[in-house]
Amino acid sequence: MLAIRLQRIGRAGYPVYRIAVQESQRHPSSGRVVAYVGGYNPHTKQVNVQKDLAQKYLDNGAQPTPRVVKLLKAEGVKMPKWVKEYDTTKQGAIKNVEKLRKNQPAEEVVEEPTVEAPAEEVVETTEEVAEEATEEKAE
Repeated sequence: MLAIRLQRIGRAGYPVYRIAVQESQRHPSSGRVVAYVGGYNPHTKQVNVQKDLAQKYLDNGAQPTPRVVKLLKAEGVKMPKWVKEYDTTKQGAIKNVEKLRKNQPAEEVVEEPTVEAPAEEVVETTEEVAEEATEEKAE
């Protein structure tokens, strides 16, 4: 059986993928490549697909991976009825829900008495500073 997979190429830290038709029973790196039907650059989101060649392999029973299904659909390749539609809205399960902060009992906030300067002293201090600044400018 054949599979349509992404085959990683490109340098370290900058992956670029080829869309390859391979034997599905072998490991992706060691499977015999039947054909290359396109490419995908995840950094620029650029997809190149030979639509007629991809359609030929799909019609003959090649199984696409979920990511390849998404890429081929975006390029306008018609999917056979037997191809599974994968849910893209899936969210990961949260482990240890009871440990979440929102599920913890509310902590009591204890206010400590603080020493504050009376408001009158603060006003006087700022007035004195303003007067000194005007005197310096006048001189």
